[in-house]
Amino acid sequence: MTVYQPTLKQLQYLVSLHEHGHFGRAADACFVSQSTLSAGLRDLETLLGVTLVERTKRAVRFTPLGNSVVAKAHRILRETEELSDLVQSSGKPLSGELRMSVIPTIAPFLLPRMLPRLRRERPNLKLFLREEPSAAAVESLHHGRADCVLLALPYPAGEVEKETIELDAFFVAFPGDDPRMPPAEVSADIIDEHRLLLLEDGHCLKDHALAACNRPELRASATMIGTSLHTLVQMVDNGLGLTMLPEMALDAGILNGTNVVARPLNSPNANREIALVWRKNSPRSDEFRLLADELRAG
Repeated sequence: MTVYQPTLKQLQYLVSLHEHGHFGRAADACFVSQSTLSAGLRDLETLLGVTLVERTKRAVRFTPLGNSVVAKAHRILRETEELSDLVQSSGKPLSGELRMSVIPTIAPFLLPRMLPRLRRERPNLKLFLREEPSAAAVESLHHGRADCVLLALPYPAGEVEKETIELDAFFVAFPGDDPRMPPAEVSADIIDEHRLLLLEDGHCLKDHALAACNRPELRASATMIGTSLHTLVQMVDNGLGLTMLPEMALDAGILNGTNVVARPLNSPNANREIALVWRKNSPRSDEFRLLADELRAG
């Protein structure tokens, strides 16, 4: 008896629909028309003889079996990617396509410093960048949408390998006309928790900054409001409070054009670890380590 197997394209359609929850957006992500994606999923369900997706005018709902198939499809697609990586890694290192996710509190500050040299030194590398929060970046890594991630640690990233790029120190930023002129170094115990402005939930920088202070009451009293470090700087410049900034943002000139004053945080482990991470046992591990060397040199 002939056994018909799902195609990789059908599995990609299924995974994309699960990720986006909308046929149109899923089709756009797969670079096909909506009718092509819908037909491919109908063929998949006919092939398997089951219903994977419940279609209504208002929502797309996956059946319990559909969710199980999606989980298996993720693994199959990731292993297919690793097969391609194995072949690619046997050629010239750091050439061809490489997809890297970068979190928003790293991308605008570190990449402009590192990428020009990387382009000069590795002209055959086609680096595709994707900026997304830590949770989404780690998910992209394990689902095969990203080959590696520039991440700030510590962060629960699952089964990964890593290479440290640098340690990024924390500074406390005050309004330039603050009547309580900050000292040359700021100890965590003098930070006014009622004036502290931090990024909203979803940004690991917030957790790293709070951990560096080691004051549990800061988490309860600080205002989680900023959507970006640039927004926080503007709020501090307008006298609305104080915030904590990573050194790489200061080096990139985030305070240019403002009256904000930044002083180093004097606290044990007052930094975050910037690292390149990738899936454990990836066939491209040597290539990623070489990429980490290039990023450190930048």
